[in-house]
Amino acid sequence: MSQKNKLNITVFKRLLSYWKLYKGLFIVAVGCVLALAILGPSRPYFIGRMVDLYIVKSQNGEMLIAWTLIIIGILIFDAVFQFLSTYFSNLFAQSIIRDLRKELMSRMLSFRMQYFDRTPIGALVTRVVSDLEAITEVFSSGIMAIVGDLISLIVVVSLMFWSSWQLSLMTLIPIPLLIVATRLFARYIRKSFQMERDQVTRLNTFVQERITGISLVQLFNRQDQEYKIFQGINAKHRQAHIKAIWANSIFFPVVEMLSSFSIAFLLVWTAQRVGNSDSKDVGLMFGETISFVLWIHMLYRPIRQLADKFNILQRGTVRAERVFEIIDREDHIQNDGVLTDCKFDQSISFNNLYFAYNNEDWVLKNINLKIQPGTTVAFVGSTGAGKSSLVNLIGRFYEYQKGSILFGNTELSEIELNYLRKNIAIVLQDVFLFSESVFNNITLGDPSISREDVVAASKAVGAHDFIMKLPGGYDYEVGERGGVLSTGQRQLLSFIRVYVYDPYILILDEATSSIDNESEELIQKATKKLTEGRTSIVIAHRLSTIQTANKIVVLDKGEIKEQGTHAELLDLEGYYRVLYDMQFSE
Repeated sequence: MSQKNKLNITVFKRLLSYWKLYKGLFIVAVGCVLALAILGPSRPYFIGRMVDLYIVKSQNGEMLIAWTLIIIGILIFDAVFQFLSTYFSNLFAQSIIRDLRKELMSRMLSFRMQYFDRTPIGALVTRVVSDLEAITEVFSSGIMAIVGDLISLIVVVSLMFWSSWQLSLMTLIPIPLLIVATRLFARYIRKSFQMERDQVTRLNTFVQERITGISLVQLFNRQDQEYKIFQGINAKHRQAHIKAIWANSIFFPVVEMLSSFSIAFLLVWTAQRVGNSDSKDVGLMFGETISFVLWIHMLYRPIRQLADKFNILQRGTVRAERVFEIIDREDHIQNDGVLTDCKFDQSISFNNLYFAYNNEDWVLKNINLKIQPGTTVAFVGSTGAGKSSLVNLIGRFYEYQKGSILFGNTELSEIELNYLRKNIAIVLQDVFLFSESVFNNITLGDPSISREDVVAASKAVGAHDFIMKLPGGYDYEVGERGGVLSTGQRQLLSFIRVYVYDPYILILDEATSSIDNESEELIQKATKKLTEGRTSIVIAHRLSTIQTANKIVVLDKGEIKEQGTHAELLDLEGYYRVLYDMQFSE
């Protein structure tokens, strides 16, 4: 067995282990499946006996009606257990998938930013939605149905041999061919499902990225080119599915043909027996033949369904591999900190700090800096100088490799992560808003923040008037990513969000770099209000916005080149002076 198959067996066993979470539902579902597996094969036996005893032999009308009622009763019980089996099997499956989806989502929410930097969002959406739906079928339509089909096969074969071992051997002659065909089918279908999985992920990723970036596509008139790329991806997606369909279109006719052979062997054997038997015994073969014809259909139907269910298991196991890869990843931020009483109104110290995204390709090198509590420190420098990387380390969105960051005398990693982030707020240049109301985007669903708090914060940062002009005011739905609002309006909402959370440390990441002059004036007032009495770190592109900062730090290629006030840095005639002259000469 190949290493890949061993891996799948491991994944499948891991999936099966989830039944322990809902033992009650599992036992009820299995009980219903067992009842169905026994009731179904028993019908042909009773039908054959009824034909032999009360049609061919005695023609007893009363007993014929009684046996007919018995068979109808079996059918009613069969229908009831079919309903119960379907209901409890799906309830069992959905309960497990709900927990698995919660586990997966919880895991992804704890990952470092680096993971999301290199993983397409469309691929993650595929894992959480379509992959888990495929796994659902493993429990609802796969395992339960396979257990039922296997038990049904055992009962059918047992009844066949109990009735006539000669007829049973004749009808089972094609079974070895069916076993060979099933193994070949299983091997081929697995490869097709691997292709299908890869193409579904690729298609989801492409569509998600192009729809998210539709403005860029249209701005650069890329509609035709992107559509051609989509056609190619879509064609490969179709081809992956066609391979599975091709295997099914060959396998299932083979099953039907072998089923017909079994019936043919049965009829030939029965005809020979009729020719060699007395006339009084011929009639008694009629009911037995009917039973065997029904049993043959029951024998091949589970075998055919087993192939279908095997497809479900293959697809679900292939998808589960990807899901468990995410769950098992060690890319999450290690929350080893235990301190929840750290004082954030202390100095922040960077000591001999080194940071790299990859190996030792240092983005930040030998950073030594002290930020006094309650002061405003601005970071400036060219693109790629390391400004955003430095502030992201404070919130532990990334982990540095060398050196230390201290709050007073407390190492950053010693602080409990949720407590740390509760006391730090970051306003990004590209503000993200959810497709919800203005109020929900400000509070982020925090029940401790009242509407009165939000209104007061909006007035404090100067955003109340524009919000009240929106239809519905604070209940206005802002659309996906806040697309119905201007850049300045989205930025103001992010400032209100920070104000109501009232953090000790405020980080502004180029918050005014892409807005108009009118919005900038409002945001400058909001910034002044927000920075009062708290430690503030500002990443600035426009030097005019940070001239009043207590300290300006100039970064270049990951190193601190200069630091001081605006006037002090101008007097140095160094890096800052060059940046200042370039910007204001423009």
